[in-house]
Amino acid sequence: MDCITQRLPVIRHSREGGNPVIESPEIFFRAFLLHMILLHHMFRTMTEDYSFKQFAGTFKKMAAGFSEHAVYKTPSSGKNRLVYSGSAPDIYLFQANCLEMMDAIAAKYPHGCFDMIFADPPYFLSNGGITCQAGKMVSVNKGDWDKSAGPEVNHTFNLEWLSRCQKLLKPNGTIWISGTMHVIYSIGYGLQQLGFKMLNDIVWEKPNPPPNLACRYFTHSTEMVLWAAKNVKSKHTFNYSDMRKINGGKQMKSVWRFTSPTNPEKIHGKHPTQKPLALLERCILASTNPDDFVLDPFSGSSSTGVACIKTGRSFCGIELEDAYIDLSIKRLKDVNAPPAIPEKELAYEVGW
Repeated sequence: MDCITQRLPVIRHSREGGNPVIESPEIFFRAFLLHMILLHHMFRTMTEDYSFKQFAGTFKKMAAGFSEHAVYKTPSSGKNRLVYSGSAPDIYLFQANCLEMMDAIAAKYPHGCFDMIFADPPYFLSNGGITCQAGKMVSVNKGDWDKSAGPEVNHTFNLEWLSRCQKLLKPNGTIWISGTMHVIYSIGYGLQQLGFKMLNDIVWEKPNPPPNLACRYFTHSTEMVLWAAKNVKSKHTFNYSDMRKINGGKQMKSVWRFTSPTNPEKIHGKHPTQKPLALLERCILASTNPDDFVLDPFSGSSSTGVACIKTGRSFCGIELEDAYIDLSIKRLKDVNAPPAIPEKELAYEVGW
């Protein structure tokens, strides 16, 4: 069965939604037969109360994913608009599909316009498991956008957004990408496939990780942050002296110790994958100069934006979810000057 599925690559929709387009009836028929075999096995193991509606829904989701000649298309989100703008430094927050937005920016700036990108993409770890939070057992599920559709599909999605990021970087720009074991190996492979120049793999050690409730694994206490330049010709910025200074006069190593976001960082609300400001500030200070332009294509609660304001860098964030847009605006307003554009004029379609 594995050899068959390997010959039928699948294309995943973006984090914000969208279905692949089936263009070949022959390939679809092959996929249909494959899924009927899989579903036959599923049917044999179903409980008696598993309804036909649930069965049909499962089939529809599975069948939609398979096509050898599928085209990666993401329908318009209908929300691509600037929702917040600030000055000193320049701040732009877009509510948009990240792939659409990056395509729009690349169309106007084909040679790149960002000095640095920080990306905190879906980790694909929302698998129905449990974890411990504040002494209570809670679900690890973050949302539909964080559910895995399988390694091949996940990797295709990673290549899609990584390739766009590469286009948007200036010739000497760099990208930082955070992730756990669920996604970081795909990210690393994708960076190599696309011709990025790998610079460092940073280990973020958490001194206060949640305990492992299953007691069948080592306690997960780290995340990886990959740092890469646009290509092998890039002459990237590295503020070595600054990093050495904040490290007590010694060379800074690639293992960084930071706690998870503290309560003051969550005063306006929290995002399930929020990163500590200290981590983001270090990445920014290490690889950019004052007034440089930073992009976060998965902006979430805009921690990257807050860190940019505090370090004197310009920021462009892209986020789709309404709740996190509201949270982002509150946080950005809290540390930034009043909007440079009146809020009533912000809700226009993206033209960049």
